[in-house]
Amino acid sequence: MTTDIATLGTPSFGGESAEQALTPGQLIWRRFRKHRMALLGMIGFCILLLFIIIGSLLVNEERANAVDLQGRLSPPSEVHWMGTDSTGRDIFARIIHGGQISLVVGVLSVFLSVSLGTLIGGIAAYYGGWVDSLLMRFTEAMLSIPSLFLLIVLGKFLGRDIQTFTIFGQTFSGSVAIVIFVIGVTSWMFLARIVRANVLSLRELDYISVSKSLGASDMRIFFRHLIPNTMGAIIVSTTLGLAGAILLEAYVSFLGLGIQPPTASWGNMLTAAQTFIQKGSWWMWVFPSIFIVATILCINLIGDGLRDAFDPRSTRHL
Repeated sequence: MTTDIATLGTPSFGGESAEQALTPGQLIWRRFRKHRMALLGMIGFCILLLFIIIGSLLVNEERANAVDLQGRLSPPSEVHWMGTDSTGRDIFARIIHGGQISLVVGVLSVFLSVSLGTLIGGIAAYYGGWVDSLLMRFTEAMLSIPSLFLLIVLGKFLGRDIQTFTIFGQTFSGSVAIVIFVIGVTSWMFLARIVRANVLSLRELDYISVSKSLGASDMRIFFRHLIPNTMGAIIVSTTLGLAGAILLEAYVSFLGLGIQPPTASWGNMLTAAQTFIQKGSWWMWVFPSIFIVATILCINLIGDGLRDAFDPRSTRHL
């Protein structure tokens, strides 16, 4: 009888040990995969990436920029799956290469902003004193600069003066560099504050004091102990920042002050379509709009799932 009672109690203890045996990465993934909307967003974003990557291999940029005045404003058909624009360019091909530009702008600008925010916030918190005061006053000063206004001004006065350049066979207008730079240097401040708050709490923990007593350098402590323990906030900020950067690029390009021809982007495709909205050429604005909305929605769903997954107090998806 004693053996039976012990046997009956074994599964519950085994389940508890299995829960405790999960690594932080496994626990994060477990929370994320149980967030159905976040998982749906990840699947949708992966499909979008495959569409752009595989499409760029099958459809070259010359086809996207090829002008055919005889076939202008053609509706979707077997030849042109998404129709043509006012100069006869294939919208399907331009959607593919416009997606490349939008994602490149988003990824590079977010990489720049995350790097700046992480370094400035982390250094300010780690060293404290006058370093913290100086960097935080600089951060507050940067918050007063309207990124959209700066992007419009620089795009108007410098966008057409910078020559086009080619990377990996893809042609970029000079305005791409301006958009990436402005979005990157004007969107790091909120992340800097978050990183600073996390590092301020982490630097007082015992393992940091032990590392200092063992002779670890400031750089090693900063990059091996402090920054890795703030990766949750950094990853979530990166995801949400990517959606914001893509939307801002589309907005400025729609105004005609962002990505300039011959480079295609979803934003400037909408600019070309605005005069034909009431003329029946619905395909010129519907397809770019669908891709912009779908991309932003997928990224925001992923960011929402990551936020819950990295929150140690969250039990919503356990």
